[in-house]
Amino acid sequence: MWDAQGKQYLDFSGSAGVNFIGHGVESIVSAMTSQARSLEFVHLSQFTTPIAEQYASELLEFAGDNFRGGAVYFTCGGSEAIDTALKLARQYQVEIGNFGRSQIISRTQSYHGATLGAMAISSSKRPREMFRPMVREFASVPGPYPYRCPYECSDSCNNCGSLYAQEVEAAIAAAEQKVAAIILEPVSGAAVGAVVPPAGYLERVIEICRQAEVLMIADEVMTGTGRTGRNFAIHHWGLAPDILVTAKGLASGYAPLGAVLISAKVVEAIAYGSGSFVHGFTYSSHPISLAAGRATLKHVRSLNLVEAADSDAQETTAAKLKAGLLKLRTLDAVGDVRGIGLLWAVEFVSDRGAKTPFPGADNFSGKVAQAALERGLLVYPVQGCIDGEAGDHILIAPPAVISPEQIAWALEQLASAIEEASA
Repeated sequence: MWDAQGKQYLDFSGSAGVNFIGHGVESIVSAMTSQARSLEFVHLSQFTTPIAEQYASELLEFAGDNFRGGAVYFTCGGSEAIDTALKLARQYQVEIGNFGRSQIISRTQSYHGATLGAMAISSSKRPREMFRPMVREFASVPGPYPYRCPYECSDSCNNCGSLYAQEVEAAIAAAEQKVAAIILEPVSGAAVGAVVPPAGYLERVIEICRQAEVLMIADEVMTGTGRTGRNFAIHHWGLAPDILVTAKGLASGYAPLGAVLISAKVVEAIAYGSGSFVHGFTYSSHPISLAAGRATLKHVRSLNLVEAADSDAQETTAAKLKAGLLKLRTLDAVGDVRGIGLLWAVEFVSDRGAKTPFPGADNFSGKVAQAALERGLLVYPVQGCIDGEAGDHILIAPPAVISPEQIAWALEQLASAIEEASA
């Protein structure tokens, strides 16, 4: 991209983890323009549209067998989609006779959005502290964090997945049949930074939810539509959540768009119960946004961008990014490099041996981002990954069309930016 003065920038963070297909793709603009000429808007209370039905069908197929026979509720973004999922979970429990189930369990240091509903289930301190008197408090459980694992693992957290899952089981039991759903990111997004869960953790959590009649909501606002090298991150573990929330890469930033993918179990409970979901936004299923989303999905498939985002395959874009990022571990200020696909985080420390974070007032991640910006590189700085206040990291989430030459240049600039901030 170029600013008003003509300075060039390489978008190494995908504009906050949004852009997956690159900027300026003409086919997306053409699809939006064509839809605008045909029909720019209609309210869902009056009509459905061909673009909504076609795209929903294609998106359910993209999500795999777990959502066969399911439905899609389109929104204008991730926070709206999260609120929609929470209300769906509550209504589902009411429809099947579990009238007392209204609580949602999330994970500590989680971030699920900026609306009051999404903030109520987000435990990350910085975005919600001022507004805490306005939101309902829900229970949260510790989430995996291998670099700072509380179980003091010496095996890279290969066997502590069951211990984290036990925290979920205990929280559900303590709520005494009042939990409607648990919500989590399969791979954490910005708040903690691209943490990949230990083996067995997610599988056990879903098993616990099934046994307790608790719905599983997968928050894939950041990890969906190919970002982690699978259509959705849950596919790395063969998971079957009841509800999946996605946004960001869904339309890759070309239009505001989010979606809630709903399994047949939840759809049927409502369809054969009250018959109507008590919910609605004016701009849900906006035809122009849906045209952007449908064209984005077609573009992702035609260019095999999900495969390009597979960091475990040889010679892919993501594999080259992974190899380059791991070399940053030699820098004194870099404590951890973690991630999967095209979603990575670099956590900074003042003392590598003790894993000591920089003082929060230093805003070290902000300094790195500023130094990178001056070099023409855009990254995503975050503070508070350890406990909501301490801890600095940056998020790396480039579009899947980034070239090997651009990756090499970006990593060179990033290393220089880290060294400058350290000095």
